[in-house]
Amino acid sequence: MSSELLWVIAILGLVIIIGLGWYATTLMLRLRGQNNIRKAAVQKRIDRIDESIITIAKAMQQEQCPLSEGCLRIVVLLDHRPEAVKYDYSQDYPAMHDMYEKIKHMPTHENRKKFPKKKIRALDDEREGYEKTMRDIILADVDKLLKNFPAA
Repeated sequence: MSSELLWVIAILGLVIIIGLGWYATTLMLRLRGQNNIRKAAVQKRIDRIDESIITIAKAMQQEQCPLSEGCLRIVVLLDHRPEAVKYDYSQDYPAMHDMYEKIKHMPTHENRKKFPKKKIRALDDEREGYEKTMRDIILADVDKLLKNFPAA
């Protein structure tokens, strides 16, 4: 083989390597950008969940939201936080989770209309009874939650 042909092959190989390197770098930068966008979206979702948790907890504290409704909403929101897969919030807020477990079977919104008024009244009385007996421990959980979560 002539030395000129070797030089052409070497230069061609070098051009191919540079081109592939440029393409790989472009893909890596695009991937980094997509990951940053995804992380920002996840953080925005977490911030929105945290803001909702704090708003509901403050409303419960100020008696603007029934304790049972607040517990239902907060427990579900806590379960939607990413670390809920690894972390058991029922250990930190047992009263709220206990209330949730006691009333989660009760119909809400449109489902209430499917039941007779007598049944709904009985369920409301049961729920209100739980609210009265568990009021202090639920509010203690609410105070703890507001201390543990960053301010909105």
